[in-house]
Amino acid sequence: MDKLLTQFLAVADAGSLSGAATALLITQPTLSFNMNKLEQTVGAPLFERSSRGMQLTRYGETLYENARLMRRLYDNTLTAIADQKRGAERGMSIGSGYSWWSMFLREMVIAYQREHPKAPVQVSLGNQLRLMDQMLSGDISMFLAHEIDGLSGAIGTDFIPLTRVYNAFFVRAGHPLLERAQSLAEIDTYPIVISSLAESRHERFFDPARRRTRVETVFDRTSVAFRTNSLAACVDYALATDAVLVHTHVMGEEFGRRGLFEVQQRDEPKRSVTGIYVLRERRGEERIEELITRIATACHTVLPPWKPAT
Repeated sequence: MDKLLTQFLAVADAGSLSGAATALLITQPTLSFNMNKLEQTVGAPLFERSSRGMQLTRYGETLYENARLMRRLYDNTLTAIADQKRGAERGMSIGSGYSWWSMFLREMVIAYQREHPKAPVQVSLGNQLRLMDQMLSGDISMFLAHEIDGLSGAIGTDFIPLTRVYNAFFVRAGHPLLERAQSLAEIDTYPIVISSLAESRHERFFDPARRRTRVETVFDRTSVAFRTNSLAACVDYALATDAVLVHTHVMGEEFGRRGLFEVQQRDEPKRSVTGIYVLRERRGEERIEELITRIATACHTVLPPWKPAT
């Protein structure tokens, strides 16, 4: 990777010159000079500079996505060469939401390693935006998650739908919401707990024009009392308070064993699509397509296949 592009990516990710300079182990004046030099080379402003830090312009966004692509290709090439040199089997690097790991991915990964005992496996568990960030950085090859509403088409991803699920509401034993079926308005009178962090650097994934029309994302919800990227911490919090944990309904059985129970909803819950996100540039690769097939097969042993809404 070109030195200036590497430094540009660091500034964009850190959101400031000082943060990027610390990460790169160079001085801030040097980094500032190099960013000005890169802007002169490109012929367009890449950053909007303010007291809040460095925000990408639309020109910067274009360079950012393409520079990340170049870095992925470069890193993947080095990894492939290293694997060839040591004679290792190509491993698996995937991401998943907590629910899908518990439901079917765990067994699929174990079966894969039995078939390929020398293949290293990396699994990252977390929310969809963090996993998207990891995939764009080249840390994972694909991930399972809910379909992301309002995602920018410039990111260059494909989404393969697998099944439909709905968000359920889980509370401790003896909670007033368990007494009868509840409306969404009644549920919303209690504090909400979610296992997704609102990280501002992930807002760039969304198309601003479409985002204005979206109902709600991790960035939009203001009534959340507690949020964390640890599902275990969410469960602990809901068990100790009157808060309501919002999570995929398929976790109902496991949450029940932990002491949380699903609130019966008065109206039919709105279902959303869950599937696999993969970089468009990697579609058609034999190993990628094989892994997609493995995941889909494992999913459909426990959850119904996705069908278009009628």
